[in-house]
Amino acid sequence: MLGSTLGFGLMAVTIRLATAHVPTTEVAFFRNAFGLLAMLPILLGAGPQVWKTRQLPRYALRSGIGLVSMLCGFWALGHLPLSQATAISYSTPVFVTIAAALWLGEVVRVRRWAAVMAGFIGVLLIVRPGHHAFSFGLLVPVAAAILSAIVAIQIKQLTRTDSPDTVVLYTYLFWVPLSLVPALLQWVWPSPVAWLWLAATGVLGTIGQLLWTRALRLGDVSALTPISFTQLPLVATLGWLLFGEVLDAWTVAGAAVILGANAYIAHREAVLARKAASQRLSAGAQPSE
Repeated sequence: MLGSTLGFGLMAVTIRLATAHVPTTEVAFFRNAFGLLAMLPILLGAGPQVWKTRQLPRYALRSGIGLVSMLCGFWALGHLPLSQATAISYSTPVFVTIAAALWLGEVVRVRRWAAVMAGFIGVLLIVRPGHHAFSFGLLVPVAAAILSAIVAIQIKQLTRTDSPDTVVLYTYLFWVPLSLVPALLQWVWPSPVAWLWLAATGVLGTIGQLLWTRALRLGDVSALTPISFTQLPLVATLGWLLFGEVLDAWTVAGAAVILGANAYIAHREAVLARKAASQRLSAGAQPSE
């Protein structure tokens, strides 16, 4: 998880560097194209079963929503302070909890709703609507977080019948042509330096994704989630060193509230998962009639 956090944190920096040379839409396309190239050997090594699916329309929908979320997130990383964009992106689990209750009918009890409200307060502390520091650009990463939450629910539905490798494969296969369309409308031929940042964005994103999925397979979510929070101080430090960005107190306060809400939500998810597994085990141990 620490390696994944490092990969995603460095990807945020390369996105900022790439957007200084080419439009956001082009950065998203090359992130997907280079990401697919980096991931194909691993996916193809999984065998022909990785191609089997009956959910192509759902993949198209998931990829379209995910692409809009990606464009919003990349725009935020390219045009807002890195610490602000990253802190707001951590509100995604808060919106996932809401989407799970509304979309999947999952039962969300009082304590998790309290964590959701705390997460909202954290977002408001960073965005500060009505304050002179507010700009509508701050709503772009909020939109990215909401759309990312919808994508998370769709992935959960897809993995009920398809393997994680299949989900990743078809996501990239849809993302590359879909992201090419808006990129062509703003196409700027990359300079040699831009090619370096674009390739690094794709490779680092793929590394982060692969390490993240393997971390979740090996460890407990409640133990791993706090490790991912180290991305914020990493990105804030790099933003200060490379771009002269100053971390303001409101962003620190809002980020602390959001991360605390996330940690509690992850803890409750892990507790409920262990409880459900224990109940299934107990039921299976009962003698049959």
